[in-house]
Parts: sequence; structure tokens; C-alpha cells
Amino acid sequence: MATNANQKLAVLIDADNAQASVIQELLAEVSRYGTATIKRAYGDWTTTNLKGWKEVLHTMAIQPIQQFSYTSGKTATDSALIIDAMDVLHSGRVDGFCLVSSDSDFTRLATRIREAGLVVYGFGERKTPEPFVAACDKFIYTEILRPEKIAEKDAEKAPIVAVADVRKLQPLVIAAIDANARDDGWAALGGVGSHISKMDPAFDARNYGFKKLSELVRSLKYLEVKELPLVRPDGVTVMNVQIRMKRAA
Repeated sequence: MATNANQKLAVLIDADNAQASVIQELLAEVSRYGTATIKRAYGDWTTTNLKGWKEVLHTMAIQPIQQFSYTSGKTATDSALIIDAMDVLHSGRVDGFCLVSSDSDFTRLATRIREAGLVVYGFGERKTPEPFVAACDKFIYTEILRPEKIAEKDAEKAPIVAVADVRKLQPLVIAAIDANARDDGWAALGGVGSHISKMDPAFDARNYGFKKLSELVRSLKYLEVKELPLVRPDGVTVMNVQIRMKRAA
């Protein structure tokens, strides 16, 4: 999807449902979409459950928001995050939100923010319920953000990142090409990628084991790929990747 690096983003973290170990990589991912002008993490910081967050909060300049767990099993933290999100939304200080949680309780919050015309980026584990994923403009699974090189002592504890089945992607690719193709059948890769993201907010080449979308499409045997030089307004020449369905011989 098209992004604006000048966007002001509010990063709101449900510390009860997010892992401190991936926050540095998560904030680096956020920087691809805009600037994190607000960074807050919500939880009951008086408990030992969130002790792993202490160093992360300081080094990443994330503001901890205290919310006592008044009753066991109740979502007091979720409520505090939602109330703050609505306050920030109505303040007009940001262009979008990054909601960090694997909890479906934030589904309605995401849809409400989008109804107001702001963009929502979701971050959560692969276990995140589909309604929350679908409610975001784009959803990034945090498993793909983990550093490639893991220290030997942590290798055995590191989760195995499952690679999505690329065969299930074919219907989305075909539909996106049909929607963006010129008369000769060729379509710009950027437009195709944006169209797929609209149909599937969780779409990301990294989910399929590729760093870039261009690498992913080159692996698909049913596609033809070519590159055309394109001169940008600043005079720099870049390669414009074009794709189309392979034609029968």
C-alpha cells in the first residue's frame, strides 16, 4: 500500500498482548510508514508479568501508562488504551495509529479510527483473530520482524516462523492484475501490490519468505516479469517492475 513517510503516528501498545523482545524491530517497521510522535505502552506495571518491558521502555522512549487490574480477567488495560486512542483521535494531532496487540477486543477501535479517515496499522502475532486483522488498513505479523541472526544461546527458544503457502496467493494476484492491467495485459507491480493489500491487510512478501514483493512475483511460475526504466521528476532513473499472467504458447 502507498505510504507517506511524513505521517504522524500514534503507537499504542497493549503490553499484556505484545512481546517486548520485538519492539525495537517493530518501531523500525513503523518508521517505514511515518514518524511515531506518540509511543505509549499500557499495562499494570506493578506486577511481575511485565518486568521484561522495563529496559525497553527506557531505551525506546516509550511512555508507560499505568492501569491497575481491578478485577481478575477483566480488560482494564484495553479500556484505558481505547479511551486514550479516542482522545488522541479527536485531538487531531496524528494522521494514523499503530495498534500493537493480538487481541480482537481492538477490532471496533480500528474500524472507528478508519471511519474518521485515519489510517490504522496493526501489529500482532499470527494468532491474532481475523476480525482485528481485517479491521486494519495493513496488518504486520510480528514474527517476520524478528532479527535474522539469533544468538546461539537463544536459538532453541526462538519460535519457528511458519511460511505462508504461496499457492493460496494466486487468486489475489490474478484479481489484482486484472484490476490494474493495461490493454496488453501488463500491470505495474506497485499497483498490484496495493490492490492485494486492500483485499488482504495482512499481505506481506515476508510472510512467504521473501524480503521484497519483486522477489516474490519472480518466484511465481504463472507470471511474466519485466523491468522498464522510469525517470522520476528529480531526474533519477529507477526500474519499474511490470507483471502479467503467462500466455499460452
